[in-house]
Amino acid sequence: MKTSYREYLKLNKNLIISFLVALIASATVAQLFSEEESYVNSSYTVIVDFTVFYSSFSILFYIDNRKRYRLPDGKTDNNQLKKDLVKIISSLGVGEIIYMATRWYLQYYFLTLEYEPYIASTIAHLASTLVYMIAVNLSVKFTRLYKHDA
Repeated sequence: MKTSYREYLKLNKNLIISFLVALIASATVAQLFSEEESYVNSSYTVIVDFTVFYSSFSILFYIDNRKRYRLPDGKTDNNQLKKDLVKIISSLGVGEIIYMATRWYLQYYFLTLEYEPYIASTIAHLASTLVYMIAVNLSVKFTRLYKHDA
């Protein structure tokens, strides 16, 4: 398998695992704040979702890529690391803007329809994740994050 495909698979694996961890945390928070107004519940849930997702993703991404930036002498290839960090941050940033707007709106919408908070959170999370995954993968392709590995 080409190295770039393997890198895409690792990236997507890390995104999915991070989303699952964030899904559990945000559904729990949504239920804990079930007595709050819909906009407050949606806002708290998105904040927890964002925090848990990026914490999980950062750890997983580091674990999968720590050897990628090692030079033969054991030092870090800081130039390549900086270039790739800019690419991954911009790719995730584009996806995150789309994700957060979609996530907040869908959860708010489902809460106003009187769905249970954890169900509203779960549905909004899953739908937004699909949109996010498409946006991030297109952004990573556009920024050519894995071009130097091909």
